[in-house]
Amino acid sequence: MQDDFNLIVIGGGSGGVAAARRAAAHGARVALIEQAQLGGTCVHRGCIPKKLLMYAGQFRSAFDLANAFGWSAGVPQFDMAHWQNAKAAELQRLESIYRDMLENANVHVICGRGTVTGEGTVTVGERRLRYRHLLIATGGRPATVPIPGLDTAMTSDALLELRVLPKRLAVIGSGYIGMEFASMFAHLGSEVSVFFRANHPLTGFDEDLRTRLHRALEDAGTHLFAKTELQSVGRTDEGYQIILADGRQLPFDAVLNATGRVPSAGHLGLESIGLPLLDSGAIAVDNYSRTSVPGVYAIGDVTDRLNLTPVAIAEGRALADTLFGGLDLSFDHTQVATAVFTDPPIGSVGLTEAQAAERGPTTIYESQFKPMLTAFARRDVQSYMKLVVDTESDKVLGIHMLGSDAPEIIQSLAVTLRAGATKRDFDRTAAVHPTAAEEFVLMREPARRSG
Repeated sequence: MQDDFNLIVIGGGSGGVAAARRAAAHGARVALIEQAQLGGTCVHRGCIPKKLLMYAGQFRSAFDLANAFGWSAGVPQFDMAHWQNAKAAELQRLESIYRDMLENANVHVICGRGTVTGEGTVTVGERRLRYRHLLIATGGRPATVPIPGLDTAMTSDALLELRVLPKRLAVIGSGYIGMEFASMFAHLGSEVSVFFRANHPLTGFDEDLRTRLHRALEDAGTHLFAKTELQSVGRTDEGYQIILADGRQLPFDAVLNATGRVPSAGHLGLESIGLPLLDSGAIAVDNYSRTSVPGVYAIGDVTDRLNLTPVAIAEGRALADTLFGGLDLSFDHTQVATAVFTDPPIGSVGLTEAQAAERGPTTIYESQFKPMLTAFARRDVQSYMKLVVDTESDKVLGIHMLGSDAPEIIQSLAVTLRAGATKRDFDRTAAVHPTAAEEFVLMREPARRSG
């Protein structure tokens, strides 16, 4: 059986679905191939279940704070099996929504593994499909660094399927995934230890955010093993054992491999059309998501550009508008806001202080304070905010925050950065009081200058 399509999308994650729907809306005949669940990593193994678990962990703090505000209740207990059942039902509901959206958009959804078998051809089982344009949107998969036994550790996928909370959890890696899961499981009641090679978690973020998050997590009881090398990870009758380079042996009930993710493209048969992969396993593309093979495109984590779900969606829609909508669009990967859902959470957009200082004279404005909620409860919790400003032009180059509601606040402030706001624009904006966000428009005295 042979079918002809204007566009075939391999990968039913957020980016692939967005591209398929937009292309179909322009009148293209579109097929989307997915071998697992529609919605991909974000819906089933990443953003959504992770944030649902974050919400579960936040209730512990809410229960603790409630006493200070006059409430009294019994000792709270977390039932992970209950959470697991509720999560499964919610993800099933979301997948149904994705399926309905695709069907309503007249996208042909094909279940199975898509393999490129030659120029213009993709096969799914016995079915042979022809394409004019091919889009690869297969995302990424957990990475493994050369630590003996690390392959026996759990991935974030497996951790999200647990029905019993581990008493002792080890997290190997200090990026987004590692720090978020460490924070969430600590709040749920696990004793958490994080092992990483850097001096502070979240390499690549502004240094002040990194150091303050490090301190906050340790103050909350999480054990951070910075600048630490591992000798091996191994299974035992009781769970796991980690042996450090200095010979220490530490027992755990569960170990999470959070050393990162790598592009998932090696199984697609791209060699049949002469499309090579980079050493990282990624597919090289230009600003329009075009590969070196005419008519073949790639978006999202499989390109290893900026691995965020909203970015993959924007790349997919820009490509569909360009191919079938008569537009000339590419996605700008600069000034993209991001969040880390630790406790306290982080929100960040634009240049770090170090990056800005490399470009020229920079002025830094800071604010650090105790949020009203926790200050009232006599908790020593600090929020931190930073504006990175170009000294000569007064233009705001970076906005960073650690503290309650940081992701929500940074999302709004990202618009000001994209619009080219200056520090004077912030100064002329009236504050909304009492809020945490008002601190961003009340910073008057520079903390320091460089360059």
